[in-house]
Amino acid sequence: MSARAPAQRAARATIADVAKAAGVSKATVSRFLNHRERLLSPDIAARVEAAVAQLAYTPSPMAQALSHGRSRLIGLIVADITNPYSVAVLRGAEKACQEAGYLVMLFNLGNDVDREREAIDALAGYQVDGFILNTLGRGAGLVDADALHGKPAVLVDRRHAGMHTDFVSLDNAAAMRAACGHLVEGGYRELLYITEPQKGVSSRRERTAAFGACVAAHEARVAGEVYESTGEDGEGLDAALRALHKRAKRGKRAAVLAGNAVVTLRVAAAMVRLGLRFGEDIGFVGFDDPEWAPLIGPGLSAIAQPTEAIGRTAAICLLERLQGLEGPARQLLLPGELVVRGSSRRP
Repeated sequence: MSARAPAQRAARATIADVAKAAGVSKATVSRFLNHRERLLSPDIAARVEAAVAQLAYTPSPMAQALSHGRSRLIGLIVADITNPYSVAVLRGAEKACQEAGYLVMLFNLGNDVDREREAIDALAGYQVDGFILNTLGRGAGLVDADALHGKPAVLVDRRHAGMHTDFVSLDNAAAMRAACGHLVEGGYRELLYITEPQKGVSSRRERTAAFGACVAAHEARVAGEVYESTGEDGEGLDAALRALHKRAKRGKRAAVLAGNAVVTLRVAAAMVRLGLRFGEDIGFVGFDDPEWAPLIGPGLSAIAQPTEAIGRTAAICLLERLQGLEGPARQLLLPGELVVRGSSRRP
């Protein structure tokens, strides 16, 4: 063949190459790279500097960080990256870490309840300085304090039994009071709270408990029920909504509260199947305010979570611990915002 193969790209220079070119030890080169020239004679420092320039040597950021005992990496584990909540939390955490000179390494559990320990171990293998955990909080792979390899952690949205770490979340009780109170003030007397399965998930249990407290506070006027939706229960969900609508036709206004955006989509699909209209046949308020909420029916009322602020606050809490902050675990509950649209307005 007349054509010549391109020359193989030269291998990246190593600290050993620099030491050899300068005629010094690798420890000497390391001292120079870590700005400890005062420990070197001017002649040796000049030789190392010349070798670095000649070989176009650039030190590995990871190696430099580890030489100081820090990787400047933060491990973030999320339950489901397809959930808009997780994406927004990631965005807020990543921005705060970037501003502080840290990078975020993401591990997505894909809603697999048995991968939490695997995720911790995998990120620990990259020498992350700490963890932000927005995980499932249940299953055989449940993370506890002993599984964190001695690293600090901050929990987001879901608590873990036995882990006494900083915790950042929506103020679920206050948010449910706002949503439920809005419906009661609007004349709704039959309320149905639809949530994903509560077992092992603290945020779902907190919202359900707050819903029960709201109904109890208006016991003389309001009736409330809770339905757990698994995503594979289309007929059951249809039956629950059909029964709610039947009660509404008896003269009492009825409304649904949805536990998150995933449940909101399921309810919207069921309303279409049943030929029911938001705001007319059944009122509605959902937790989470996805960008498509204003586009469904007359617009879906929602509790907007400060998701980016939650991620940012979690990152700041972790960075403060890495900088030496001590003291008991903190609980930071951020307020939600009730966004009223046509699905829950008074007729």
